Amino acid sequence: MKIDVVILSQCEAELKDFPKDVLGDLLDCVAKLRSGIKLSIPISRTMPSLGKAIHELRLKDRSGQFRVIYFVKVSDAIYLVHAFKKKTQQTEQKDINVALQRIKRL
Repeated sequence: MKIDVVILSQCEAELKDFPKDVLGDLLDCVAKLRSGIKLSIPISRTMPSLGKAIHELRLKDRSGQFRVIYFVKVSDAIYLVHAFKKKTQQTEQKDINVALQRIKRL
């Protein structure tokens, strides 16, 4: 069973700044999600403080750590909603707010 994966246009624009190696890793993760494989630590983790179905993909290379927040809408699709380079230990509140605003529009 293939699950649809939707990349919001804003997230797609953010991904253009990601290094090629990180984009390759992201494509591997998306292929696994599409085939129904549930990803876990260290590649993906849930973000229960944001919502039950919200997760983040954790990607990295020599230039830094990158995150893609995604939302699983049961019996619909997986939505990649926000992508950013992580600059601090914790996810910055502005990135959380952007992801939540985009999820509310779905």
